[in-house]
Amino acid sequence: MDAGLEKIFEGILDGNANLVVAEVQKALDAGMGPADILNQGMIAAMGEVGRLFEEGEYFVPEMLIAARAMQKGLELLKPYLTEADVQSPGKVAIGTVKGDLHDIGKNLVAMMLEGAAFEVIDLGTDVSPERFIQAVNENGAQIIAMSALLTTTMPNMKNTIEALKEAGLRDKVKVMIGGAPVTQNYADQIGADGFAEDASRAVAKARSLLAA
Repeated sequence: MDAGLEKIFEGILDGNANLVVAEVQKALDAGMGPADILNQGMIAAMGEVGRLFEEGEYFVPEMLIAARAMQKGLELLKPYLTEADVQSPGKVAIGTVKGDLHDIGKNLVAMMLEGAAFEVIDLGTDVSPERFIQAVNENGAQIIAMSALLTTTMPNMKNTIEALKEAGLRDKVKVMIGGAPVTQNYADQIGADGFAEDASRAVAKARSLLAA
């Protein structure tokens, strides 16, 4: 790996946002392609962060700090990616369902998806079925990612899927769900397309849903 890319990679793993931004700028100034910086520096680093998390070497705080460092680098890189017409793997509208105000898990999934070059529309918390529908109609979301941390708000995942059916959009969009009380069994029960138990698996699930 190029020395500059290695520094970006290490900077993300260490959660050093200032270093990441400085090294991304250096790489751009040196004429490196934005797609190479994204794929070999950032996406590779976030893949490694996900692996470390799954192996129990990283925990949520380390993952969040790494994702924030990646995001800062990505903010700088985005205009160059647009200019170079680098294609995103897809567009995801993400939110915590109606009645639920928890956002740490949702934010982490959003950052991991951004780190994998997905275009993310973050709808925030307490998101009604109507707002998810709006994200499909107005923003062209291909995946709806719903999070719930309370068993009492989980039924709003099902309500959103029913609302998508009523709006005639269910076959146009993939639905993935997650959150502490959510299980694969529940995903099957309500007719979601996918379930991810943590942020790094959410990226793999989003990729496989769009590849299907």
